[in-house]
Amino acid sequence: MNIDTLINARWVIPVDATNTHTENNILEHHSLAINDGKIIAIMPSDKAKNKFTAAKEHQLENHAVMPGLINCHTHAAMTLFRGLADDLPLMEWLNQHIWPAEQKWIGPEFVNDGTRHAIAEMIRGGTTCFNDMYFFPDQAAEVAVETGIRAVIGLILIDFPTAWAKDADEYLLKGEQVHDKYRHNSHIHTAFAPHAPYTVSDEPLQRINILAEELDIPVHMHIHETADEVSQSEEQHGKRSIQRLHELGLLSPRLLAVHMTQLTQDEIALLSAQGVHVVHCPESNLKLASGFCPVNDLLQADINVALGTDGAASNNDLDMLGEMRTAALLAKGTSGNSSVLPAHQVLEMATINGAKALGIDHITGSLTKGKAADVIAIDLDTIETQPLYDPISHIVYAANRHQVSDVWVAGKQLMKNRELTSIEEKSVLNKSREWQEKIATKNTND
Repeated sequence: MNIDTLINARWVIPVDATNTHTENNILEHHSLAINDGKIIAIMPSDKAKNKFTAAKEHQLENHAVMPGLINCHTHAAMTLFRGLADDLPLMEWLNQHIWPAEQKWIGPEFVNDGTRHAIAEMIRGGTTCFNDMYFFPDQAAEVAVETGIRAVIGLILIDFPTAWAKDADEYLLKGEQVHDKYRHNSHIHTAFAPHAPYTVSDEPLQRINILAEELDIPVHMHIHETADEVSQSEEQHGKRSIQRLHELGLLSPRLLAVHMTQLTQDEIALLSAQGVHVVHCPESNLKLASGFCPVNDLLQADINVALGTDGAASNNDLDMLGEMRTAALLAKGTSGNSSVLPAHQVLEMATINGAKALGIDHITGSLTKGKAADVIAIDLDTIETQPLYDPISHIVYAANRHQVSDVWVAGKQLMKNRELTSIEEKSVLNKSREWQEKIATKNTND
């Protein structure tokens, strides 16, 4: 049988949602058969080579092949602010540095260039899908299409005027236009992205709730990120943010609640009952000293937990392999239980759980026959990852993003032996250096 691509690997890790024991689901000397952008078979390599004749065949004898990583929360264009204002608490970081910088610099060109840089970094780290929240989402979507990555584009809403929109009506109108433009694009999905409870008032949130239902798309929002946010909500609304959102009807399986470092047991029970998804951003939360998301309690309550990096301005990278390791270690340290969040479970958080949260698990998130061939290969034959007893353990605890050798999205190879195929790296670096010089000069003059 003639097919497009055959990937022969030392290990295939499907992260199959139908298999509840991912830790035992490692296939040795297996191959992925890909045609028309989809996985059509996973079988032992000797059988696959006899059955299929591929236009392109890849022999990855020292590699683990697995689903592409899903970065379930980021602000891609903010990569151009990487390192601009470090070692500060969240509200000082936002109010005194990031928001003023955005007022000065944000525009279509900034978002286009910053998103392209972020996508290049994410592909090089094995991310095949990202969930974005930023201004000029039309630009982010355009770059995602150009580069071939899969993306969920956030339709941003915030109470104050910005370069993107002047009020709630314009934010929602422009957001719906972006949704309409890409609703038939197989790589691009959308989600409403109200920034946070302290920046979006009740009436726009109610409108988003209605529109999300009508358009059948998720809602992506920072919630309970810091203790200050919660106390501010209690002062202004007489209730904690989660209770306010519940009364507005926003707690549902559509909601991706990002950060969630300040939770009571009653709130966890409420989230579970309403089917809310939580996106854990451990490194950003640690860097901003925002608190600790109680991941083990959430998982014990059958809440779907996914992983995100947040933006490079507060992380300071878009490294999902690093995020997995930090998440696993942090969960053990905060719980006092070394068995909490084992390697196979954190791998699920970075793949299939993210797909579930975004409502695209029928498309991606695992290596399953019929799904899109969103695939990465990690070279484990290195000093850093030998000797090897358990590939999943090494991917989470020992490997680094520089060991990601190859990346495919919907069967199209976006990185081959560490070389990007859809992005000109030198051009990205030159553009980012130009932005750095402009932004640094302005800050120095100020």
